[in-house]
Amino acid sequence: MSNLDYLTEIRTFYSLKEMRESVESQINQHKSLLEDYSQWLGVLLRKPDLAKNPEWAKKTAELQKVLKTGGKREKKEEKTVTTSGWVQFKDIMLCTEEFGEAEILFEAIEELKTKIEKLEKAKASIIELERYGLGKELLYAVYIHDGVPEKILLKSRKDVANKEEKFEFVAEFSREYTLE
Repeated sequence: MSNLDYLTEIRTFYSLKEMRESVESQINQHKSLLEDYSQWLGVLLRKPDLAKNPEWAKKTAELQKVLKTGGKREKKEEKTVTTSGWVQFKDIMLCTEEFGEAEILFEAIEELKTKIEKLEKAKASIIELERYGLGKELLYAVYIHDGVPEKILLKSRKDVANKEEKFEFVAEFSREYTLE
């Protein structure tokens, strides 16, 4: 995943194909990361000493339920010590319990699934645009928010070329030679 994945940006694409390939690349990166985190979580959940702990099993089941329903813990609860051992320190949460590792993995996995879903929907929309056969004389200025294309401005390449010509720098240089 690139460092720019969660930035808001405007990118220009010269074709819908180029835009679609960019989105497909993002999807593949997110799927790869999702697979890595899922394997990491699987290894963690299969640890023999943790699997026998009834408190661990209870916390894991509770966390899975909260994340699958799309719910988040109440803000009030996050600001104090929670049952999973998280403590608020300024603007971040700290944890020393092993369960914290599972918790951040569950949250990251759910976030990646949501991002992949949004990217898949954006890709489907781009494919539909390709089917409509928009002209090749277009540029696509794309508003990308949190790594997902949300808005596309269609610009004529001719208009852009004409505007660029207006700002062309023209200068004459002369070189005089002197004989000494």
